[in-house]
Amino acid sequence: MAQRHHDLTDPTAGPVSTGDALAGYLRGQATEFLRALRLHRETGGAVPNGSSSASTGGPASAEVRVDAVRALRRSARRISGSLHTFRPLLEPEWSEGIRPELAWLSGTLALEHAYGARLERLLLALNRLSGAAPVPGQPVGSAGPALPGPAFPGPAFPGPAFPGPADRAAVHPATPDRGNLTVGAAKAGALLDRQLTLARTRAHSTALQALGSSRFHAVADKVAVLASEVPLTPTAPATDLRPLAGAAEERLADAVTALPLVTAGSPYNAEALIHGLSPDPAPHPQDAPWHQVRLLLRLHRYAGEVVHGRSTPQDVRLLAAGEALDRHRDASEASSAAAQAARTPRIAPATAYALGVLHADQRHEVEAARYAFQRSWQKQTIGAP
Repeated sequence: MAQRHHDLTDPTAGPVSTGDALAGYLRGQATEFLRALRLHRETGGAVPNGSSSASTGGPASAEVRVDAVRALRRSARRISGSLHTFRPLLEPEWSEGIRPELAWLSGTLALEHAYGARLERLLLALNRLSGAAPVPGQPVGSAGPALPGPAFPGPAFPGPAFPGPADRAAVHPATPDRGNLTVGAAKAGALLDRQLTLARTRAHSTALQALGSSRFHAVADKVAVLASEVPLTPTAPATDLRPLAGAAEERLADAVTALPLVTAGSPYNAEALIHGLSPDPAPHPQDAPWHQVRLLLRLHRYAGEVVHGRSTPQDVRLLAAGEALDRHRDASEASSAAAQAARTPRIAPATAYALGVLHADQRHEVEAARYAFQRSWQKQTIGAP
């Protein structure tokens, strides 16, 4: 039987949380959603006709808009996740109608930031791999400043295990041709900059269109109603939330049990490298179960907020596991972007070589993140009932 790492069903763990607590949590998240939406519009975000007054205000206003979008995403995720975990306590037609719309909104608003962060990650990795020493403050594409990184003799091609980021300096199974890598890195960086900046620009336009669309206004209207009235079932106000929260925890534990944690204990996966450099552009099949665990961990965390209240301190081990899975997701998507760029027709051999080295480096980061998660999860299950 799967071990629980953070018990949400202990009858001695304080007062029982019922459907009334769920209603209060959802009302609070809906209020935060509406507050973020108002702030976004006041600082020059999307306006009702779908256009953008981006010229309003200066850098401070732009930063506030970014924070507002982040708050919109955060509230949308929590409302959608809570509707999923506690759906037996909610009016089915209403719940099933708004939940996918909130997921659509959160995913749409996340893309622009994701592309920018991916570009910054890849360009910094290229600097590190090629031994380049960027001038402090030198721009890194359109994603942010370049930070000087330590020289890295090469990515981990099939060879010894790579236990984690702290051991990078000690494990170098192979050293690429630094000359070819340096020549190709500049062109590889320019190619990634073009591709990901274009994707980021399109994501920005898509987000603006979404925030001005009738679809979004329908979602916002439903959230506005939720801020004052939560459509619970007749029996929900007196129903204990802990069994449903415990079921979410069990789903997480079962998904973790299905992961190849033994392999993650010695994290280098040659099969992952071979697949990523193949002509197949499909997402890496080994990564999907880890992404699913990340989603289930998030749902478990939100369920804990509902049952225990958001003021309850987070389990630091649970946070460490979540951070490892975030790094896993970032490295996985970065490796896919490098592999996709390497498939660009008619690029120079040195450019393709640099992108292949970059892909291998990011797959190495994927394995290191899995190892970090495995270590964190083992600590959580020690002493579990």
